[in-house]
Amino acid sequence: MFRYFPDNKVKCSPTSHSALWHIPALVEGDTETLLIHCFCMTVTKMSWRPTYRSSKFRNVYGKVANREHCFDGIPITKNVHDNHFCAVNAKFLAIVTESAGGGSFIVIPVSQAGRIEPHNPRVCGHHGNVLDIKWNPFFENIIASCSEDSSVRIWEIPEGGLRRNMTEAMMELYGHSRRVGIIEWHPTSSGILFSAGYDYKILIWNLEIGEPVKMIDCHSDVILCMSFNTDGSLLATSCKDKKLRVIEPRSGRVLQHANCKNHRVNRVVFLGNMKRLLTTGVSRWNTRQIALWDQEDLSMSMVEEEIDGLSGLLFPFYDADTHMLYLAGKGDGNIRYYEITTEKPYLQYLMEFRSPAPQKGLGVMPKHGLDVAACEVFRFYKLVTLKGLVEPISMIVPRRSETYQEDIYPMTSGTEPALSASEWLSGVNRDPVLMSLKEGYQKPNQLVFKAPVKDKKSIVVNGIDLLENMPPRTENELLRMFFRQQEELRRLKEELTTKDVTIRQLELELHNLRNVSPAVNNV
Repeated sequence: MFRYFPDNKVKCSPTSHSALWHIPALVEGDTETLLIHCFCMTVTKMSWRPTYRSSKFRNVYGKVANREHCFDGIPITKNVHDNHFCAVNAKFLAIVTESAGGGSFIVIPVSQAGRIEPHNPRVCGHHGNVLDIKWNPFFENIIASCSEDSSVRIWEIPEGGLRRNMTEAMMELYGHSRRVGIIEWHPTSSGILFSAGYDYKILIWNLEIGEPVKMIDCHSDVILCMSFNTDGSLLATSCKDKKLRVIEPRSGRVLQHANCKNHRVNRVVFLGNMKRLLTTGVSRWNTRQIALWDQEDLSMSMVEEEIDGLSGLLFPFYDADTHMLYLAGKGDGNIRYYEITTEKPYLQYLMEFRSPAPQKGLGVMPKHGLDVAACEVFRFYKLVTLKGLVEPISMIVPRRSETYQEDIYPMTSGTEPALSASEWLSGVNRDPVLMSLKEGYQKPNQLVFKAPVKDKKSIVVNGIDLLENMPPRTENELLRMFFRQQEELRRLKEELTTKDVTIRQLELELHNLRNVSPAVNNV
């Protein structure tokens, strides 16, 4: 903005600064020179403050795999449960499929991309819809699944994939009284599994003995999400009761909790060793937003940022090696990514990957399964239900050099467990065993996952028999339970009738004794 003053001076007041710079008056008609002069002075004044933050990940871009490297012809489940329905590791890709008469999921070797046969073998031992699947981080042939039939099952996939339908699980874990919606493997222990059911309880399973060893019962509604910190000593949960909790899992004690009234939390994730939590949810105006929290003080969020006004659930994915956060909405076609810093403004927006096809869910490849030569730092497996398609999406850092990039591939969590189940339950905490990606993934795990032999007919946790009120899993079990209950009711009625007769006889005898006593006294 330019203004002429009576003292034959011209003053320029850029909108970005409150100061006014005095410029000698120019002859009339020399407006172009005046504009150039003001622009140069403005640039000189602002040149010390950069317009963006320098980052090695500023130009990360998403690359969709070619059609021949996608997985086509998969009947992806149409279940509306808020989960990914997909799990992937360096060997296998598992996807929950649509099926009748029970739940099933398909397991495909990652190297066998292309069109999948309609009669490809499946894992189909559940009696209800499969709601979540997770690969064991230390045994790449072991996968856990949970279902509407209230069970958690552990499966061992043979090398090379399935050759026939698998119906017999390695372990069947029963303890929840309602359907099980979420399962999570412990990040450092080889035999600890967490499951959250619609009975508002979290069970901790010791797979070395095949039984639950702890029940966390501090939630008053359905648990929506679970997330561990780096060493697995803390558990963060989001719940339908609008509370965010940080729990010490071995004792079940709630260390911190937040009443999220303005920010209704849906998903939560620990941000590595930064002692921060990030949540995705909905604001009071029903817009999608993310919030950053201090894990030691959940009284108020550090940052809240609105994303957009869409209604799909936002899934957060955090890469602790690059400190990058990826946000993918259910039903969206785009993936936003940010860089997390320890100083303000904490969240630095980088870029956005866009695609016209909406995503049902996303699987994430572990770090040791990435293509280091292509500078790939993250890889999604996107479920496109309408096409029956699974698309790999690689997040790549553009680099000209073909040598190993140590700055974007630091030491990362490997496939060797740091603790056994018994060690973790005894109170020991250890950070993950790290590995380098420089030489590639060449060190297979020599440990063997063994299923325990179970002969107990009851499971008692916190003084409660979890199998006492187990729901039936099949129609035959339902009929057997019905006839058993009818027989028990008939027996109880007979016992009650017998006791009534006995009580009447005793009352009559007591009455007779009372009548005889006065007659004896009179004599």
